[in-house]
Amino acid sequence: MAATHPPEILVTGATSGIGQALARGFAEAGHAVLAVGMGDIPEAETNLTYAALDVRDGAAVSALVAPLGGLHVVVNAAGVIRREAEHDPEVFAQVVDINLNGTMRVCAAARAALAANGGAIINIASMLSYFGGGLVPAYSASKGGIAQLTRSLAIAYAPQGIRVNALAPGWIATPLTQGLRDDPARSGTILERTPMARWGTPDDLIGPALFLAGPGAGFVTGTILNVDGGYAAM
Repeated sequence: MAATHPPEILVTGATSGIGQALARGFAEAGHAVLAVGMGDIPEAETNLTYAALDVRDGAAVSALVAPLGGLHVVVNAAGVIRREAEHDPEVFAQVVDINLNGTMRVCAAARAALAANGGAIINIASMLSYFGGGLVPAYSASKGGIAQLTRSLAIAYAPQGIRVNALAPGWIATPLTQGLRDDPARSGTILERTPMARWGTPDDLIGPALFLAGPGAGFVTGTILNVDGGYAAM
């Protein structure tokens, strides 16, 4: 059964991977969720409806997000990675436009509704928010930008009662990491540095997201919460 109430939660990048897991997690917790993304749009589920949205299109973002007056939480999970191709300046610009500029477009469009409802924003950062990636300069730059954008908007939006935080996933088993998981040497190196000695799953981020969105995190803003099995501690 599709969601019948106006959406309380908006999740971008929600047609697969981390975004879809978070959208389903909020829906299973009883929230009405609008999940947006590109590619094949899934069928509606209980408390969860899907729609197409390209976060590179500012007019489309505003048209979809601005009317959502009941919005309490925005999760910005839209993101791409192009690996070695990111050394091409045009590809670099495309990745940054989706991962970083797209996040800002959604935040700006949702600001009024979130202010009216005392809402929260959860951005998706990365371990590459903390260190460089020679094969992924655009992805790394965009995720470093997400960390700074999160801190900056936390300061700017706090007077309106909006909290802004980010999750920084470690190595998560999604379509974006399939190539790494299929490479025994690369996967082995990652697992050797991860104290919990496993790849994370998208569902590992649901609990942290629900915490950051809820009243238990009422005095938490401007924080980057690692969900990485201890990777950043090594």
